Amino acid sequence: MSAHDHDREEGLAFQPKFDASGLVTCVATDAANGDVLMIAHMNDEALRKTIATGEAWYFSRSRNALWRKGESSGQTQRVIEMRTDCDQDAIWIRVEQTGAACHTGRRSCFYRAVTYDDGDTALSFVDADRLFDPDKVYRK
Repeated sequence: MSAHDHDREEGLAFQPKFDASGLVTCVATDAANGDVLMIAHMNDEALRKTIATGEAWYFSRSRNALWRKGESSGQTQRVIEMRTDCDQDAIWIRVEQTGAACHTGRRSCFYRAVTYDDGDTALSFVDADRLFDPDKVYRK
């Protein structure tokens, strides 16, 4: 292990390790019950804004744009705690979620279970009730 790796893994300096696209993966969980709400990406600016404001900011790869969670939908995330993993290439935020985390209107983006039966893989809905109608909120 190089001195730099040791410092990143054992030291107290925050040194996020962005990928080749300048992004770090972020997992958002509910601070109250631990449910995984969503996984998104942050660039340096999103990470800095999240730290400075206490609100979750992300970088949309599909829109190539910075966005604050809830700016369109009102479904905001207040950051309670932020952690990084051992090599600082992933972020975990524990949040107070207002309403739904998923753009489909569901509380979590993880509303389908993968099932396997006799060689067949399928999906089934779990905890899939919508908290809002995305067509109305996002005016699609």
